[in-house]
Amino acid sequence: MKIRLGAALILVALIWVTLAGCGKAATPTDDAAATQDAAADATDQPDGGAVAEDWRKDGPYPVGHADFVLTDASRQRSLRVTIWYPAAESARTAANTGMDLAGFYPVGSPENATMTTLLAAAPTTCVREQTHSAANGEPAATTSWPLVAFSHCHTCTRFEATTIVERLASHGIAVIAPDHTGNTIFEGLAGTSAGLGAAFLQVRTDDIRFVLDQALDPTNTALPAPLRGKFDANRVGVLGHSFGGVTVGSVLMVDKRPKAGMAIAVPMAQPLLPGVDMAQIHVPVAFILAREDNSILEVGNTFIRQNFADANPPVWLTEVADAGHFSFADIAGLIPGFDAGCGKGERMADQSAFTYLDNTVARGIGARLVGAFFGRTLLGEATAEEPLMAAEPTGVAFPSERQ
Repeated sequence: MKIRLGAALILVALIWVTLAGCGKAATPTDDAAATQDAAADATDQPDGGAVAEDWRKDGPYPVGHADFVLTDASRQRSLRVTIWYPAAESARTAANTGMDLAGFYPVGSPENATMTTLLAAAPTTCVREQTHSAANGEPAATTSWPLVAFSHCHTCTRFEATTIVERLASHGIAVIAPDHTGNTIFEGLAGTSAGLGAAFLQVRTDDIRFVLDQALDPTNTALPAPLRGKFDANRVGVLGHSFGGVTVGSVLMVDKRPKAGMAIAVPMAQPLLPGVDMAQIHVPVAFILAREDNSILEVGNTFIRQNFADANPPVWLTEVADAGHFSFADIAGLIPGFDAGCGKGERMADQSAFTYLDNTVARGIGARLVGAFFGRTLLGEATAEEPLMAAEPTGVAFPSERQ
């Protein structure tokens, strides 16, 4: 069992009273439409024909991405960054072809070599090795896009949620994600990573605020020229997985620009990393909970449910059966530390053997939920409520909301 936040959370749980979340649960349906939608969730291929409101599928835009480095002189800190964005039709062939994940680092670099080696050995049933985005593809001609900043998990990568961010970009929402230098997979493998603690949470918070500063400045020459001035400062969101989800809560506490925030497989507010108070966050929030998350353990999931109960509405929570900590990530199983969510596992309740939810299906669920949440909060799509609250696949996804 790979435990990250779990060990510390279980200790504080000994002095905390166990609290239960509450809310309005949707009733799963078992009709033909739900079956079709579940199949759509399991599809990673862009179809180019989905309407903007159909968050179960990729949207009408091919996806482009641009990689570059941003340097925060005030902190003497450089961050490798990717922006995913809606691209012009001319980029569709390149987007459909995509590239392997190692391509997010320059050919010949140590990072590229390490990632190439890891991908070659990774279980293909868990890791999604190929992107569906065009490097430096021509941006779509639309005037401006909402912008979501993504924060990756502890010792992970900025592209760990490629399926999710491509879904957003295909529907017209751009995503910017930094590698949190000092806390990436490479420092993790070397044993030199920053720890899970308040000090580096502040660093991560400042990283997200910095990349938003940079992206939202229309005159910033550090951005690729075709992307300058393309992001709407009035439609900003934040998204994170694990340590990144705590980072989301921290950003929402101090930055007024984000209009919505979402955490995957982690409570935003919890005693291990104090400073986030759900009652002090006044924008819509959402959570995805993995019911077999043996990284944060059941006590971590209890805190997620309590975050849901404590948050100012509107707030959403979807619990996913047979999902582990990395089920929704494209890098599940890439290294042993990311195995929780890939292939065979042990149930938290009784250590009995089971098989994690198929990773393609899990990523599809994550893409639908994240897309529908930001579609509703940043694009103002009232129809996004239905896919956000869909209990599908039947017996797997269990959504709740407080309006």
